[in-house]
Amino acid sequence: MSATSLTALARTSDPQTVLRRFLALDAVVTGANGLAYLAASGPLGRLLGVDSTLLLALGAFLTVYAAAVGLLASRPRPAALPVRAVIEANLAWSVLSPAALALWLSPSTAGGVWTVLQALTVAGFAVLQHLALKARQGSSD
Repeated sequence: MSATSLTALARTSDPQTVLRRFLALDAVVTGANGLAYLAASGPLGRLLGVDSTLLLALGAFLTVYAAAVGLLASRPRPAALPVRAVIEANLAWSVLSPAALALWLSPSTAGGVWTVLQALTVAGFAVLQHLALKARQGSSD
C-alpha cells in the first residue's frame, strides 16, 4: 500500500494523525467486540458454538486491551515501542485465532466464519498500523 493510499484511507496526509486514527479505530472495534462478549456471552456463545465462559474472559481481555490502545491513540505522539507492541499483539491474535480453530475450538459454522473474519480484521489493523508507523518515522526521523 502506498503512502498516498494510506493517507486517503485515513483521510489526512499528516503521518501522526494517520497513526492515531488507525490506533483509535482498532480501539473502537476491539472495545465494541469486548463489550458485546461481556454483555451477551450466553447468546453469542450459543450462536458461535463457543463456551460463554471463554467469551466472558475474552470480553474482559479485549475491553482492557481496547482501553490501552485507545489511551495510546489519545497521545499527541504515540511512542513507537507501545505502537509496535500493539502491532505485535494484533499479529499474534491473527495467527492464534485460526490455530485455535484447528487445535482446540469446535465452533458452529457461524463461529468458525466469525473467528476467521476477526483474525483478518485484526491482521488488517496490524498492517495499517505498521505502515502508518513506518510513514511517521520516514517523515520525522
